[in-house]
Amino acid sequence: MLTLFNTLTRQKEVFQPIEAGKARMYVCGMTVYDYCHLGHARVMVVFDMVARWLRADGYDLTYVRNITDIDDKIIKRAAENGEAIGELTQRFIDAMNEDSDALGIIRPDFEPRATEHVPGMVDMIERLIANGKAYAAANGDVYYAVREFEGYGKLSGKSLEDLRAGERVDVDLNKRDPLDFVLWKAAKPGEPSWTSPWGDGRPGWHIECSVMSEKLLGDHFDIHGGGADLQFPHHENEIAQSEGAHGHQFVNYWLHNGFIRVDNEKMSKSLGNFFTIREVLQKYDAEVVRFFILRAHYRSPLNYSDAHLDDAKHALTRLYTALKTTAPLDVAIDWADPHAARFKAAMDDDFNTAEALAVLFELAGEANKSGSAEQAGLLKALGSVLGLLQRDPVEFLQGGRVAGELSADGIDALIAARREARATKNWAESDRIRDELTAAGIVLEDGPQGTTWRRA
Repeated sequence: MLTLFNTLTRQKEVFQPIEAGKARMYVCGMTVYDYCHLGHARVMVVFDMVARWLRADGYDLTYVRNITDIDDKIIKRAAENGEAIGELTQRFIDAMNEDSDALGIIRPDFEPRATEHVPGMVDMIERLIANGKAYAAANGDVYYAVREFEGYGKLSGKSLEDLRAGERVDVDLNKRDPLDFVLWKAAKPGEPSWTSPWGDGRPGWHIECSVMSEKLLGDHFDIHGGGADLQFPHHENEIAQSEGAHGHQFVNYWLHNGFIRVDNEKMSKSLGNFFTIREVLQKYDAEVVRFFILRAHYRSPLNYSDAHLDDAKHALTRLYTALKTTAPLDVAIDWADPHAARFKAAMDDDFNTAEALAVLFELAGEANKSGSAEQAGLLKALGSVLGLLQRDPVEFLQGGRVAGELSADGIDALIAARREARATKNWAESDRIRDELTAAGIVLEDGPQGTTWRRA
């Protein structure tokens, strides 16, 4: 049976969907004011993997990932650029989709935008006020009254006293309590706004996810996911909003992926170790980046470095080399097969992709030894469950060129020159060309059918 580590209960639990055979999952997506970075890549890949496995495991999944297209950072960036907010957000939504497609992400079933659901946010805020969980301030803002929600802190494990002692909270004289958070912001000159019972304004950040998830999945659903950085305060506040509005449990299972670190330091712009997805993809093949992310368990910290990406490239090359050596048959997965059964057991154990990939390497080794097209076919089929190994092996092994590297035509020309040198027994020239290719990161493989090559 599928087990999940539930952040809410801090333990693994057997997945029991609200409706038998169906699963409903909401994941917090991107705020679209800049290019997506490596942390976004991990969220996208991890929950794409979760979605793929839920479907492979037989669940009829509805997957929602939102887009935040209105907030302070967006307004500030648009003003700095001198462009309309809609133009800015659409430009970065398009860029996000380009990055997502490159990483092999299957689009979620729904990608709601915050600006499309403001009336629903107004309705939920009115419900919260009626339930005594929120209040309108004299400045036109509306706040959630944290102390009026008995369960506040249950996701993060923080008590109100701990929060007051340990959190830096900006002084706001309009709040009844420093821990209260904003649900509705009164309009400021030059900012976009919507009408509401409290005057023109716009929603706070947290309310959008409570409303969009309810609209598309109902007010009680199975799985809510996101990065570990969202556990507090964003997800804690979502629980307070949704349960404060409806009076019952909001989500059954909370999943959070671990942080990305760069050479063992937290990734941040201030440290100069901040990388966008497209910057990384200029240097590494997108499937290598996906493999690198899946190689670690989704809850563990992930340390990014060139050395780790190079190692991921070499590891993925081993799998593709097995598929190049033994042409795979197109096979359906028989989950009773010992390798497939071990793969399934790993994935059912809180999505243990590290162990699932170990099964793929075993299969690759056995396919190399046996020359079995069936084993190679199973390798490719199981890889597809993780969004891996679906390209032509030669295309992968010879692809991944970055700026300054030899082109495929240039490599073929040098191989032809080496072949001619060997034919005339000019061994010195033959060796010189091989050394030139080796220095350029090209591995030659001489065989009965001639010389083939791949990038190291």
